[in-house]
Amino acid sequence: MTFMETILIAFSMFSALPVPQTAWNEKNMRYTMAVFPLVGAVTGLFCVFWALAAERLALPAVLKGAGLCALPVLITGGIHLDGYADTWDALASHGTTEKKQSILKDPHLGTFAVIHLCVYFLLSFALWTSLPAFRIIPVILCFTLSRTLSGLSVASFTIRPGSGLVRTFSDALDKTRVRNVLIVLAVIQAVLLCIFGGWLMVPAAFGVFLVYRHLTASQFGGLSGDLSGWFLQTAELWMLGAMFLQQTAEAAL
Repeated sequence: MTFMETILIAFSMFSALPVPQTAWNEKNMRYTMAVFPLVGAVTGLFCVFWALAAERLALPAVLKGAGLCALPVLITGGIHLDGYADTWDALASHGTTEKKQSILKDPHLGTFAVIHLCVYFLLSFALWTSLPAFRIIPVILCFTLSRTLSGLSVASFTIRPGSGLVRTFSDALDKTRVRNVLIVLAVIQAVLLCIFGGWLMVPAAFGVFLVYRHLTASQFGGLSGDLSGWFLQTAELWMLGAMFLQQTAEAAL
């Protein structure tokens, strides 16, 4: 029962899917980040179902790509995109750590957030539409690996004071066990990507993770929910770009 409650907490927090509500407590939140990749697996499966349906119905490539671009946002409710936008606003300020932190807390959307959101959707739509081949396993792993590494950051990085729910989740975690589980999951997913035709996605994901780690420590004084959202969206976009580049290069050889 506790394990199911842990899954329900992960889905109620990190997705917009209707799930039964359960009370949060120290016991059922200990492994929330360890099951976070399941949200990615469901997101990936929705994308797979849409892609298969689009092919079955012979829908135009632009409509198929639009669905693949929009589905992850609809499933998550945009929770990660919110952090992505706020982080770009903070980075664009080139201010002190305190200034960046205050921008992250500001509920208003700034100019640079709008610009980067537009660029994000433009690139995502273009890549999904132009993808030479829709490989099911790499697509699903794109969404699970981003969340595996995001969960690993919550269990490993320094948490910025006053970071709200990230602090709540981090304090409740059994950090040693969660880290060990997520490291093993990350390795397994990296191996699967290499086996099923997505090897270039591995350095893309881990490269963004290293930038993310440096960013949280050097510019923001620790991890927050907004930074976690920035990482997840950025990692998925770079993995999608890597998938496109790999397939394009393979087709040219």
